[in-house]
Amino acid sequence: VIPENIPLNIPYEDDDILIVNKPSGMVVHPGCGNYSGTLINGLSWHLQQEKVEIDNLHRVGLVHRIDKDTTVLVVIGKNEKAMTLLAAQFKKHTVHRRYIALVWGDLAEDEGTIEVNIGRNLRFRKIMDAFPDGDYGKEAITHYRVLKRFNYVTLVEMRLETGRTHQIRVHMKYIGHPLFNDATYGGDRIVKGTVFNRYKQFIDNCFAILPRQALHAKELGFTHPGNGKWIQFDSELPADMSEVVEKWRTYTQGIKAGK
Repeated sequence: VIPENIPLNIPYEDDDILIVNKPSGMVVHPGCGNYSGTLINGLSWHLQQEKVEIDNLHRVGLVHRIDKDTTVLVVIGKNEKAMTLLAAQFKKHTVHRRYIALVWGDLAEDEGTIEVNIGRNLRFRKIMDAFPDGDYGKEAITHYRVLKRFNYVTLVEMRLETGRTHQIRVHMKYIGHPLFNDATYGGDRIVKGTVFNRYKQFIDNCFAILPRQALHAKELGFTHPGNGKWIQFDSELPADMSEVVEKWRTYTQGIKAGK
């Protein structure tokens, strides 16, 4: 890993942990086609300046998975003890994670739980799939609660018990409500709505403002590996997602007003 002086949004840091507010579009790990400009490159530089030594520099204390296009709070262990204790919490599902998502359709219930195994798609190995029979994949549990309904899309709060790859995206697709503009799981087209050109133009404008899946990791809470106390962080909805939510709010109000 080559350390790079990349500006990072760090809302909290102490001797044991570091919290980064990762923007959308930032790749986490260096890899094929992304050898620089990643979160790990930036963290390596930051920790070098503090003369923090981590045995496995490639991991740089990262203990959970993050999608490239999801805005998310990331916790970093700055020493081996912190890394081990944080990893154990993620494994035991004791970490609090609350997400906000804009999904297609009007959910039938105000709240619910999705318990469906998730694993690699049997044909396309780069994407994940739901396996309701439980014969493949790993256990995955997502709790959801409706925050606001906008006729053709719904703003939803999600809480994860497990942390499978693309869990929210796969689970919402499985129940027929893919994330708004999620190109991987069928949300980058008009799933619900009308056939009017005005509506199509409205959706295209929303996609242009938010050129990614509408998913934001709003809260992250865990037991501090140094002092054993519960610690929790919150982040504001990013500007692109907030703007699209407001556009839907205005659009819905226009429909009710008969405009």
